[in-house]
Amino acid sequence: MRIPAHSVCTAIRDDIVAGVYERGGRLTEELLARRYGVSRVPVREALRTLEAEGFVVTRRHAGACVAEPTEQEASDLLEMRMLLEPLGAARAAQRRTEAHLKVLRGLVRLGQERAKRGNSEDLRSLGGWFHETLAQASGSPALIAMLTQLRHKIAWMYAVEAPASPVESWTEHGAIVDAVARGDGERARAITALHTERATAAHRLRFAGGQDRTDRVRTSQHPVNMSSLRH
Repeated sequence: MRIPAHSVCTAIRDDIVAGVYERGGRLTEELLARRYGVSRVPVREALRTLEAEGFVVTRRHAGACVAEPTEQEASDLLEMRMLLEPLGAARAAQRRTEAHLKVLRGLVRLGQERAKRGNSEDLRSLGGWFHETLAQASGSPALIAMLTQLRHKIAWMYAVEAPASPVESWTEHGAIVDAVARGDGERARAITALHTERATAAHRLRFAGGQDRTDRVRTSQHPVNMSSLRH
């Protein structure tokens, strides 16, 4: 393939997340440059960025390699997301634009329609778009960057089961947007915290003894009581 030099980092990261490069595998500048149709300079810069993000490590005598995160590191990412996504929603309630609201409401409408039809692939992409837009609405570049990086790393480390009740999940999305639209930061934070906690229970590690773990991430897993959040 041939891609713009400034997109090399994104391309390598996407391929790491997709499993094109195995954990622990070497990433040689020459082979990467050939794969993406660029010189070794942007590849070198991309590897430095990816090392700072935690996707790549530099090993003596081996050079750049795909990182091999531990189970504890993976678990920490989910905990970080459970803290930061509610913060992002609270910020969005104060800083969102009408354009953000228009996109969020459109995504909720589509998500609710697809949930009733049971199209899980559409729902996965719509859900990602929803949370990305919600983060953008926070108006905080630092928070947006952290949430974006978390999403990439979680997608790399975890497989996610479809929610048991996609209609209910998208009802929660709708409640978050309603709170954001009204400028109610505390309500937006509370609903997002409950929603994120329940979503976390559907994650399972892609690595553990060479196989996916089938046990779900432990959370309190108490049901989200939407009725208690409507007032």
